Amino acid sequence: MIKDSFGRVHDYLRISLTDNCNFRCFYCMPEEEYEFSPPAKLMQAKEIIHLARIFVEQGVRKIRLTGGEPMVRKDAAEIISALGSLPVELVISTNGTRIPEMLPVLKRANVKTINISLDTLKPEKFMLITRRDVFHQIRNNIELLLANNISVKINMVLMKDLNDNEILDFIAWTKHTPIQVRFIEFMPFKGNHWTSNKVFSLEEILSVIEKEYTVLTANEGPHDTGKSFRVPGHKGSFAVISTMTAPFCNTCNRMRLTADGKLKNCLFSNEETDLLSALRNNEDIVPLIRASIWSKKKELGGQFTTSFEQLDAEAINNRSMISIGG
Repeated sequence: MIKDSFGRVHDYLRISLTDNCNFRCFYCMPEEEYEFSPPAKLMQAKEIIHLARIFVEQGVRKIRLTGGEPMVRKDAAEIISALGSLPVELVISTNGTRIPEMLPVLKRANVKTINISLDTLKPEKFMLITRRDVFHQIRNNIELLLANNISVKINMVLMKDLNDNEILDFIAWTKHTPIQVRFIEFMPFKGNHWTSNKVFSLEEILSVIEKEYTVLTANEGPHDTGKSFRVPGHKGSFAVISTMTAPFCNTCNRMRLTADGKLKNCLFSNEETDLLSALRNNEDIVPLIRASIWSKKKELGGQFTTSFEQLDAEAINNRSMISIGG
């Protein structure tokens, strides 16, 4: 087992396959002309698979593939297939554009759940947020996944005066569709122009929904990032990822491996451990993993607290979201 100094067992690894993406969402990517990492600096397929096996040997039981957009890698199918043979729950976060061509690989790798980023149900606003005109394609691909018995979670980053007026539209979607909508509080990262007045909080989200629906608390797993809820009579459900106002740090079991092979023990940590260089130098990386997780701060990377109203985002030492991998 991999533990930190607070006794938290870490058995969930998020692996970023690339910092490249075919979308240009402003809250994730600092600018349109973002410079992606050259391929030589990224983990190669065999290195990803090798590192994943080491983590599994140390007790990891769940692996999530992220990006950027993980499926834009030319060798994504090779990686997914290899990781699908490991004794782990394999899940993926994606923007959903490449689902049709990747579906056979996903099914063979026994991927049961996919998270899809979708911040609006309005095509024109989708174009504004992503700078790409593929809204209807994404909606069709969600239906394709459901038709193939793959569970879908919708990640919706909420921002005041941008998409907070669509909360009820997303809840209505869950009435006849067995998805889970995950409302995510807007979080600060390098270059995403975060300000506290853009945060739409857990309390505000529930207030909006409860004006129209009866809301019941749903069962949660011990390490769930979201507060889970359901509306009676709805096939789907919803959750709130309340990182800014009510984080789940006390039960965190997550580790993050960036596309360039750096281990982050927290999404907001300002320290990274270079596993890729150590691997290429034939060093034993297990002590590096254990030391990194042991040094994990109690909450939020030790960089801020849930009293976010006075937070200066520029004072946070971290990467952009796209280079972390979410």
